[in-house]
Amino acid sequence: MSGNYDDAVGVEVSSDSFWELGNYKRQSRDRRRARLCNELMNCIRRASENREGLRTASLTEWAKRWKQLVEKGPQYGTVEKAWHALMTEAERVSELHLEVKNALMNDDFEKVKNWQKEAYHKQMMGGFKETKEAEDGFRKAQKPWAKKLKEVEGSKKAYHAACKEEKLAISRETNSKADPALNPEQLKKLQDKVEKSKVDSQKTKEKYEKTLKDLDGATPQYMENMEQVFEQCQQFEDKRLRFFKDLLLDVEKHLDLSNSDGYSGIYRDLEYAIKSADVLEDLKWFKNNHGPGMSMNWPQFEEWSADLNRTLSRREKKKPGEGVTLTGISQAGEGSLQNKHSSHLSVQSVQSTQSSPNPFEDEEEANNIIEKEDSKTKKLVTPRCLFLSSLSFVPPSGAAEIATHGVHVFSH
Repeated sequence: MSGNYDDAVGVEVSSDSFWELGNYKRQSRDRRRARLCNELMNCIRRASENREGLRTASLTEWAKRWKQLVEKGPQYGTVEKAWHALMTEAERVSELHLEVKNALMNDDFEKVKNWQKEAYHKQMMGGFKETKEAEDGFRKAQKPWAKKLKEVEGSKKAYHAACKEEKLAISRETNSKADPALNPEQLKKLQDKVEKSKVDSQKTKEKYEKTLKDLDGATPQYMENMEQVFEQCQQFEDKRLRFFKDLLLDVEKHLDLSNSDGYSGIYRDLEYAIKSADVLEDLKWFKNNHGPGMSMNWPQFEEWSADLNRTLSRREKKKPGEGVTLTGISQAGEGSLQNKHSSHLSVQSVQSTQSSPNPFEDEEEANNIIEKEDSKTKKLVTPRCLFLSSLSFVPPSGAAEIATHGVHVFSH
């Protein structure tokens, strides 16, 4: 029986109508519906990856880079804080997109996955149980009608062949009448063939009409059976479409950050941070730290220093002096060294003149010349040593020489 149905399905189809044999497959949505679930899950996965890759990572990288640039740049004060608020906005939006990504995968993706498992049941031999049930239902509904359709096609073919044979017989008979070479017996055979072909043509016509009438009688039942199976498929499709619609609404809610309290709060905070920038306060800060508001050590009258035999500059007064320690003093007599005294004495050293912040102030002399008291007993002190006028040591007899090789100095 199934062979007859398959043969009938092989009959040439005149249109792509649903009612044609085998054309139920063109609207059979079960296979495609199962694939649509997979495609929807892939769509959601890609959307979540885009949120994490294109938006979250990009925003985070942008915020990090510009935060460093602003911190190292010349901008200052409350306007700098307002500028930083832009990077804070990017970081917070990045966090929201990460939440969207998690919602898409943990909620929406899993919802489609679970619904697919409940709606479609795989078979051991491949395919889905729901697809096979739908195709079997359509095949069963078409089977009786397909059998009658096959009979109609066969009777039609026989009738058309008989008509063709009748036409050929009539043509031969007509041509034979004009041929004098044919004898009466041959003409009689041609006439008999014409009569027979007319009878066959009439019989096949009657059979064709009868099979067609039977097919017409079976058509209402055929249509009813097909519609029943189709409605079952429609009910299943109704569930799928409603599920897809509800799911897409859930996805829309997750994607639409404009309705999120956190999202609107980000821009309220951003607006507040920018409007809080106080230009006058920033100008005042810059004036006090880099302008006329800075303190200044103005020049004042300074007495000559007898201890150091010179006047210290304002720069030297500003900075603490470096200390030196005298570690050894050698005393020489009129020919030979008589005794040695070891002591540690701290004195103030002369610092090298540093560049002045005032471009109009001349550099002070780096070396201080100390007057000679006795050419035999005193030597000039080098620029790195201070005049040892405050030493309590007094030479015992006359001339004393501070041997250069006997004095050891180190800087603090």
